[in-house]
Amino acid sequence: MAKVTYNEDNIRSLDWREHIRMRPGMYIGKLGDGASADDGIYILLKEIIDNCIDEYVMGYGKVIEISLEEDTIAIRDYGRGIPLGKVVDCVSKINTGGKYDSKAFKKSVGLNGVGTKAVNALSDYFMVQAVRDGKTKIAEFEKGELVKDARVKRTSEENGTLIRFKPDYSVFKKFRFRNDFIEQQLWNYAYLNAGLKLAFNGKTYFSRNGLLDLLTRKTASEQLRYPIIHLRGDDIEVALTHGQQYGEQYYSFVNGQNTTQGGTHLLAFREAIVNTVRNHFNKNYDAKDVRASIIGAISVRVEEPVFESQTKTKLGSQNIGPGGPTVRSFINDFVTRTLDNYLHQNSEVAKELQKRIVQSERERKEIAGIKKLANQRAKKANLHNKKLRDCRAHFSDSNRKSAEELRQATTIFITEGDSASGSITKARYVQPHAVYSLRGKPLHCYGHTKKVVYQNEEFNLLQHALNIEDGLDDLRYNRVVIATDADVDGMHIRLLLLTFFLQFFPELVRAGHLYILDTPLFRVRDKKTTYYCYSEAEKQRAIGKLRGKAEITRFKGLGEISPGEFSDFIGEEIRLDPVILNENTNIESVLQYYMGKNTPARQHFIIDNLRVEKDELDEEEGSEALDDTAVVSDTKVVA
Repeated sequence: MAKVTYNEDNIRSLDWREHIRMRPGMYIGKLGDGASADDGIYILLKEIIDNCIDEYVMGYGKVIEISLEEDTIAIRDYGRGIPLGKVVDCVSKINTGGKYDSKAFKKSVGLNGVGTKAVNALSDYFMVQAVRDGKTKIAEFEKGELVKDARVKRTSEENGTLIRFKPDYSVFKKFRFRNDFIEQQLWNYAYLNAGLKLAFNGKTYFSRNGLLDLLTRKTASEQLRYPIIHLRGDDIEVALTHGQQYGEQYYSFVNGQNTTQGGTHLLAFREAIVNTVRNHFNKNYDAKDVRASIIGAISVRVEEPVFESQTKTKLGSQNIGPGGPTVRSFINDFVTRTLDNYLHQNSEVAKELQKRIVQSERERKEIAGIKKLANQRAKKANLHNKKLRDCRAHFSDSNRKSAEELRQATTIFITEGDSASGSITKARYVQPHAVYSLRGKPLHCYGHTKKVVYQNEEFNLLQHALNIEDGLDDLRYNRVVIATDADVDGMHIRLLLLTFFLQFFPELVRAGHLYILDTPLFRVRDKKTTYYCYSEAEKQRAIGKLRGKAEITRFKGLGEISPGEFSDFIGEEIRLDPVILNENTNIESVLQYYMGKNTPARQHFIIDNLRVEKDELDEEEGSEALDDTAVVSDTKVVA
């Protein structure tokens, strides 16, 4: 074995910019192309807006303006403005900022002085302008390198800070900002900062009633069992109700930050609800029955919060602040007192809440026997050998990475048949990728109760593979990808799987875990060059580039794509269409329309929306492909 030298020449120190660019995941989480709400490009935007929010919380500036033009975003607040002598330092010197002074920022979103620097280092272009008391200063950067440091000038502009940045394409491959995800971010900021106006490309986001507005908007099309309960206190706000859907649905926040992975505050909230309900009704209800179909939101303010990552998506703090009560006791005391009082004062709400719990209890007991037999069948089916080719991440040394870190990197492909699953299995990256093979078409499950999940072997094994029987807490894969053939049968299987998830596990979709794999329809090549085309328009453009001398292959199924080719489509160049639930989507109405027995109405919809391939080609000629987001709304299901 060759000797490896280790001396002074092997030791080097990276400056702030080099370190961020070499290890971007440490600062902004996963990179991604913008297909997921937690991809890095949205974290960049969040880091800048967080600073604007902190100004608002401190009482400076009631408006934040955001604009997006192609791949460049500008954010303007009307706070105090960065002190002019520190403009360059605040965006380019690590651990530099005003948030270390607890008097200035007592309960800030960010405290480590890293966020804006990460945006700067990971941007092709970054500009900062500070306006303060009739004077302004501008600095410009490229990939974190200062390229223009203008002198302070006089101005008539209002105080505040303007930042404009364009993410670096060498870091974020083929990225694209999606307005849906940006709008979700902005609505959350509005709900958590009542009275603040956020303007984005001509649309204003504003809330007067905080979490009450959030749940009202989120449940506008839901069938609720009782009016939303809205409770406020010092440094805490909660809202909750029960719907008719399966599963639990929560929105959690710390210091205005959307903690998508929950944390100590959400665990305490869920526990406090159960304890309060049990004590109020003097019955030892099962926690699952109390929380079944619940829709809740919680926001807390914590001094010097400890998050489990730079992206601040999971709270790790055990205490509200130095010397203060624990997060658990603080939330439990508040919910126990205020929720119990509310139920005593609103007896009709209390009755409806109890009816929902009793209904859940009855449904759980009805399927208990079926569930037990189904679990036994799942074990006998030898799931992990016959249906599921698991990823190695789940068998890695737990000392190297936490279970959560491993899960964040994992993807499971749900495929149809042996040939497709065989191709993906051979082509996959075994550390993060798992493959689940369907046998034939899944059952059309719309209109069935959850009994069918356990009675139908295919559905039962699928939920066991994902480990979502009791919710998303133990979901084994971060991305659940439906990978079916691009033909009529494949589209039908895709629709049946979407129905399954929307009917019984809508929280999986709401949490942004469900995707559609986009695979090429054509291969166009000559002796030197190969193009993979995802539409008829792309095929025609590829033929034009090869000047007509091309061999054209139409992929009729995933099994026809060789493992060597497949590795390109599920690697760094993977194209995933996220399945997005719009806030005003009524799942029951969507499923009833598309999967119910309203055949004439659906026939008219298909006829009215039918497109001829040639017409579509004429419309797209010379233009980019259409938006590839899979959207579920009241009027359309597009993939």
